[in-house]
Amino acid sequence: MKEILNQYKNTDMQFLRTIKSAVVIMGILLLTACSAPKVSTKLDAAKLPESFDMEKKEASAEAQPFIPLKTETFFKDPKLEELLKKAIAKNPDYLIMQERILIANSHLKVAKLALLPSLDLVADISGTHFGKYTMEGVGNYDTNFSQNITEKQRINEDVTPNLFLGAKVSWEADIWGKLSNRKKAAQQRFFASQQGIRLLQTRLLGDVADLYFKLIALDKQAAIYDDNLKTQEKALDIVSAQRSVGKATELAVQQFNAQNSNIHAEASELKLSIDQTEKALLTLLGEYGGKIDRSADFLSGHLEVLNQKISVDSIIHKRPDVSEAYFELLASNADAKSARAAFFPTLNLGGYTGFNSFSFSTVFDAGSFAWQLLGGLTAPVFNKGQIKQDFYVSNRRQEISFLQYQNSVTTAFNELSALLRRNEAYQDVLKYKMNEIDHLEIAVNVSNDLYLSGYANYLEIINAQKNKLQAELDFVDIQLRNANSQVLLYKALGGGIN
Repeated sequence: MKEILNQYKNTDMQFLRTIKSAVVIMGILLLTACSAPKVSTKLDAAKLPESFDMEKKEASAEAQPFIPLKTETFFKDPKLEELLKKAIAKNPDYLIMQERILIANSHLKVAKLALLPSLDLVADISGTHFGKYTMEGVGNYDTNFSQNITEKQRINEDVTPNLFLGAKVSWEADIWGKLSNRKKAAQQRFFASQQGIRLLQTRLLGDVADLYFKLIALDKQAAIYDDNLKTQEKALDIVSAQRSVGKATELAVQQFNAQNSNIHAEASELKLSIDQTEKALLTLLGEYGGKIDRSADFLSGHLEVLNQKISVDSIIHKRPDVSEAYFELLASNADAKSARAAFFPTLNLGGYTGFNSFSFSTVFDAGSFAWQLLGGLTAPVFNKGQIKQDFYVSNRRQEISFLQYQNSVTTAFNELSALLRRNEAYQDVLKYKMNEIDHLEIAVNVSNDLYLSGYANYLEIINAQKNKLQAELDFVDIQLRNANSQVLLYKALGGGIN
């Protein structure tokens, strides 16, 4: 009895020594891991000004939250709205981006599943012929001659099968957050990809609107050329009639003919530009050909946003490019945390259960039932240099992401500030240009009257008509630039569609 008690006592002492050794080893590993470097905490951009107009210091009304835009209320052109909807439905680049969103979502699901134990149903079969002078072969020979085994336990010496039918499970305990941060990184990149498609959508709709407004401008310029040709032909008739009675020279007639030919050439070139612009717009719509239905004039945009006090921070952080950069920053931060977790020990748990046998006849016997539980703790020792470099790269990438995010915020603010002033300025430019055209219209009529009365020569008529034509073309060009500026404002405000 005393011997038995001593035996148990010795066993307990050995167990305690084992526990103590494990605790010591664990302590050393943890102390080593605690020396892991810190992750950068730069996640917030520099504080934004309260107003886009930095020169206004006076107190203003309380800022209102920014409401995302809708194309139909911003542009107010039903025909443009139809084209924008068609682009969203059929543009190849936009459809490709949507597929990439699905891929990003799959990466997120994989990262989430990595946190769960893996369970595999296994059916393995193998057969081995052991040599007589191998450890296994000698063991088989000795086993088969043992008096302590049954007939079922005898091993086939020619080919020894190994059969397993059951389940295996493995799980990495996410003690330090390595796997959860990987999931977070995948999640933030999924959010970033969603903002990326918003950004592509905004750019696509902006490109469609730009080409649409260019077509309107070209149509208006073509109409100006048609009206000018009528005026030129009327002046040519007058000069030709005066030549017939000796009051005008052949030189004057040829000058007017040359002017008419030049206008015809420019009008023909304009038709080519219309065709090319239509083709470019049809490409964005994913169509082979046809005509673009469009309005006859530029419709005034809905710019109530210019007349109210809106939270600067609200506008800036609703932009897709800023949001995309921010989510990428959060993803890189999670990557750095995951890389830091590699400094710490990893706990892996696993096991299996099922039927394991070396003969087909005993696979499902109760004696073939087997199970195993596994637990392992691993910590880096000799590969710490590689882990440090991996962490260093992850931390630098986070720093890059932060700088890109800060740059996107700065760019967005200055871009919007400039565009708001630009849209205000164009209103004055258009007003003055309209006045110029009115005066030049009078000048053309006066030059014709003076020529008939002998107080002006034909060159003055030609110059007056040229000036009027150029002023009208310039006015349309300014209208186009104003429309393009509204498109830029639409993009700068974050875009959006119904």
